[in-house]
Amino acid sequence: MTPLRLLVLMACGAALLVTLTGVGAWSLWTGDHASVIWVMLAEGVVYAAAVWLIGRHEALLGRALRRKGMVLILGAAVISRALLIAAPPLSTDIYRYVWDGRVQAAGINPYLYRPADPEVAFLRDETIYPNINRAETAVTIYPPMAQFIFRAVTRVAQSVTPMKLAMVMFEGVAVVAVLALLRRRSLPDTRIALYAWHPLPLFEFAGSGHIDAAAIGLMLLACVIAERRRPLIAGGILGAAALIKFFPLAILPALYRRWDWRLPLGVAIVAIGLYLPFLGVGRQVLGFLPGYVQQEGLATGEGIFLIEALRALVPLPSWATLAYFLAAAAVLGSIALAVVFRQTVKQSMTSALWLLAALTLFVSPHLPWYFTWVLPFLCFRRSWALIYLSVISPLLYQEVWEPEPLVLHATLYLPFAVILLIEFALGRPAMEPLNDGSIAPRHAD
Repeated sequence: MTPLRLLVLMACGAALLVTLTGVGAWSLWTGDHASVIWVMLAEGVVYAAAVWLIGRHEALLGRALRRKGMVLILGAAVISRALLIAAPPLSTDIYRYVWDGRVQAAGINPYLYRPADPEVAFLRDETIYPNINRAETAVTIYPPMAQFIFRAVTRVAQSVTPMKLAMVMFEGVAVVAVLALLRRRSLPDTRIALYAWHPLPLFEFAGSGHIDAAAIGLMLLACVIAERRRPLIAGGILGAAALIKFFPLAILPALYRRWDWRLPLGVAIVAIGLYLPFLGVGRQVLGFLPGYVQQEGLATGEGIFLIEALRALVPLPSWATLAYFLAAAAVLGSIALAVVFRQTVKQSMTSALWLLAALTLFVSPHLPWYFTWVLPFLCFRRSWALIYLSVISPLLYQEVWEPEPLVLHATLYLPFAVILLIEFALGRPAMEPLNDGSIAPRHAD
């Protein structure tokens, strides 16, 4: 395949991506959520094709053509996000973000009252309050750094669109950070398509405005700072990311350098500092987190695929869930130790991918946007198993298919396991490196 032909194919993919996103945006405006899920699944096919093309033929692209490819990749990503920002969200979580910012602006601790409590009745309106999920039953679940972001954004405007725009700006931080990390490894910039063209960030961040975008952006910024040998600052940024959503803590071993405690010290200092303004509520500072763990079946094992699959086959003793978590902790701990003692600096992004992937699989999330955590790291190591899992995850919305939970999760995780085994059987690591541009392609026409 000639470079020009490859560029034409990428242009077609970009046009198709934008067109499908436009259909998805229209479906959001009309409230046709089932069509949105079909669009996300269709975009997953376009995405997978783009990943294959970039991995197979990136060595063909000369520097000038690669620049044009970057214009296509980033241009399509920006246009697609612009189409979704003003549309109604697919998820209602963003209404809680705006509410929490409003509560803080009134001088009230967001962990103190539920939206339906009479003490905050004067803050209710006809736009945000009626759309808040768990308004009658739960205080906020979001940690302190997320709360600071909510307050900052709502000082500009107390509506959904500015909050979505803020999340897309955090995505911009993530993209710049990934590009910087790729260049430090002399890897092609075009790999950014593995994140920028994925349908999950498109619809979950630009479309629904999930706060995970901020956590991912700061997490990747911490990766850049850590590689520039500023471990205390990197730790502080990672600590801030972890107090948006807790998952960035999983990559700490990938950034940590043996016997240098400045990184974990930075995490601890920032975490303590962020919690201090909210400690007036005591143990309530954890918000709805304990209730969420119970509701999602994480404490009993009912929400974890491997446990439920075993229960469907054989009776399990009462201690099975505890044993599962101990085994998961042992595996994660073993991966973390291997990372700390064996990796080089250039392997840190691959290590981060392994750590986040293992955490995600052990928890087996019920919500699609939790699979966005691993996506930026696919730019450094490709895994078709993880690509499958992430592009099929919109089925978790159950708008187009409503099987039993065990059947739904089996549809996600069993093919994932099969693809992973095939990758190993073919003699490749599960996190398969893309062509780094130093190896010429086998075929060209």
